[in-house]
Amino acid sequence: MNRVGVIGGGAWGTALAQVCARAGRDVTLWAREPEVVEAVNARHENATFLAGVPLEPSIRATGDYADLAGCDLVLAVPPAQHMRSTLATFAPHARDGLPIVLCSKGIEQGSLKLMTDVLAETIPQARPAVLSGPSFAGEVARGLPTAVTLACPDPDLAEALGEAIATPTFRPYFAGDLIGAEAGGAVKNVLAIATGIVEGRELGRSAHAALITRGFSELTRLAVALGGEAETVAGLCGLGDLVLTCSSPQSRNMSVGLALGRGQTLEQALAGKLTVAEGVASAPAVRDLARKLGVEVPICEAVAAILAGQVGVDDAIRGLLSRPLREEH
Repeated sequence: MNRVGVIGGGAWGTALAQVCARAGRDVTLWAREPEVVEAVNARHENATFLAGVPLEPSIRATGDYADLAGCDLVLAVPPAQHMRSTLATFAPHARDGLPIVLCSKGIEQGSLKLMTDVLAETIPQARPAVLSGPSFAGEVARGLPTAVTLACPDPDLAEALGEAIATPTFRPYFAGDLIGAEAGGAVKNVLAIATGIVEGRELGRSAHAALITRGFSELTRLAVALGGEAETVAGLCGLGDLVLTCSSPQSRNMSVGLALGRGQTLEQALAGKLTVAEGVASAPAVRDLARKLGVEVPICEAVAAILAGQVGVDDAIRGLLSRPLREEH
């Protein structure tokens, strides 16, 4: 697997292209923005989405999906809500049996489907895998130590994919549970908005820890109801990613919550941001999916209501704290 295509020229897609280039692969990065393509090819940088990080000179950028037709594997990294349209456009260039690693975290609005479901409907001949875990794009691109979950139901393919992208500072751990890996990545973004609100309201470290812990219970219940495994989300793609995303304002989702907690509107919190906070779009989808499955997710429900303007921050907090007392497990 020497020829790697990366679809998505945002911060995370660029960071993953950097990882694959450092692993010795021949990397083609597809980007929607012509200025990104030009900057990567001419100056070996992505000043739009990953400023200040020199890129490997071997990375070649393109705006033409046909340039990915000969790749041995493809990493799909568009925003989750654009995954369907992106894959549908790429589909004519995808050969039978092409491994496609889904690297975006979210649940599709409307259909309430995971990204693996979207892949199965748009490129059914592909072999799916999911990459998820605690990873900030800037740190990964600079070569700081990172460990992630690489989920794939085919152990041999998982091993081949791992060998293709692993570097001394980027370490994938294998799992066979696609659903658990996807659910963990999608729900943690919603919970990160909640922890940002707690920080913005200055409710203290005790509340912060409680929210992460109870949020992890929601994440686990939903993953299991979908058919995933609790053991999977107890690893890097669930608990690990949750801890990172809920512990640093560097997180796009937590930064949105911080702004909301400090009294800004959602429009003000998102103003001027080029990067996507996936939790904003995923919150109503997580809420609706949980209702469909009969799973209680009160924190995610509260976040969705706040984002929709249906309830104020303080009323949402009071609502959570006034819930009936119950067993922890």
